[in-house]
Amino acid sequence: RIRSQILSGIIAGENDPDTVAQNKWARALYGDHPYSRSDQGTKESIAAITSDDLKALHKAVFARGGLHVAVVGAIDAETLKKKLDMVFGDLPQNQALRPVADIDPKLAQHIEVDYDLPQTSLQLAFPGVKRKAADFFPAVLMNEILGGGTFTSRLFQEVREKRGLAYSVNSSLINQDHASALIVSTGTRSDRAAETLGIVRDVVKQLAEQGPTEAELAATKKYMIGAYAINNLDSSSAIASTLVELQLDDLGIDYMQRRAGYINAVTLEQVKAAAKKLLTTEPTIMVIGPKLAGAGKG
Repeated sequence: RIRSQILSGIIAGENDPDTVAQNKWARALYGDHPYSRSDQGTKESIAAITSDDLKALHKAVFARGGLHVAVVGAIDAETLKKKLDMVFGDLPQNQALRPVADIDPKLAQHIEVDYDLPQTSLQLAFPGVKRKAADFFPAVLMNEILGGGTFTSRLFQEVREKRGLAYSVNSSLINQDHASALIVSTGTRSDRAAETLGIVRDVVKQLAEQGPTEAELAATKKYMIGAYAINNLDSSSAIASTLVELQLDDLGIDYMQRRAGYINAVTLEQVKAAAKKLLTTEPTIMVIGPKLAGAGKG
């Protein structure tokens, strides 16, 4: 039953422009690395999986050494310990996972997924920064100014507010266990796609060459410090999710108390350096829609 469901999804995805594009994007950025593979698998791989394969995977993955737990609610530590032992105590201690190599996304590519669509989607990949890198917070602040801020970012102001070229445009720092990237994405009318891509590239170039202003940096610091509780601690499930993320990133139990200090310590020169480091590399660009002449140039 589950195999049939997954196979149906794979077959449907073969006719979906976004699915086709994202698979092509992953292969272009990551080559033969596991990150290039669809998490649904392929028709061939799904057909070949046996029940013994599932049992072996369960045995390899479900172990106490790979377990991270966050509990939010009316329960004391001693009661929780007993509950955790009851639920997870019989699991083996260590996982048996295959090693995965680190990889840098392959940039300076131009990918076209040619579909006759009224809206063209644009995606750009720049170098990223590792979560534990010394310049992580300068890069986070720079990204917020570029396109991370929903209504205040430069990309939002130039692409949507001033020109009405897109409903949404954003940039994100992506931190996976073995790869990092900065991704810019937007969608616009197909007859305005070349113009939109040009504006995006101009905004990126200007920030890379000149950096942000003192006023932009100050406002971004204030927002990022003030919005953390609203975005991460506004419900029991959000608190639990945040606590698990802190464990996954090995940030320490007191990270929330230290976070504002890390942000406030960032200087304008550090943010300018992060912009120059990440945004001066020629990106990989993907265009989903009618063929866009000159999309790879900028």
